[in-house]
Amino acid sequence: MSLQSLWQRLAVAVVVVVAGIASAWAHHGWACTEDETFTLTGVIEDIYLGNPHARLDVRADDGVWQVDLAPLGPTARAGFVEGVANVGDEVTAIGNRSRDPNERRMKAARIIVNGNTYDVYPRRVGS
Repeated sequence: MSLQSLWQRLAVAVVVVVAGIASAWAHHGWACTEDETFTLTGVIEDIYLGNPHARLDVRADDGVWQVDLAPLGPTARAGFVEGVANVGDEVTAIGNRSRDPNERRMKAARIIVNGNTYDVYPRRVGS
């Protein structure tokens, strides 16, 4: 193996490690949320069912909130899939709001829409 080939492999390895660290840093789980449970009710303005996680934009009395759900797989396993909710539907999201009081953002464990309950993080919600 030549020295140039070794350096190229090392450079690729460094890029992969740095990308992984950056991804983990950006997707910090529940650490960015308050400890207390928070309930938000409003009207869905946008629905995104994709990676890294599903998301709703919800208009409440105080403005539009970004409601982060679970990654696409767990969200779909909970039954929250395309067509069960639409723009204009009323939704209740139960979870934890951002620790930043100036940010209208929350991470939802449970979504209630059209009379149906979707526990996208079932271990984080009570019965």
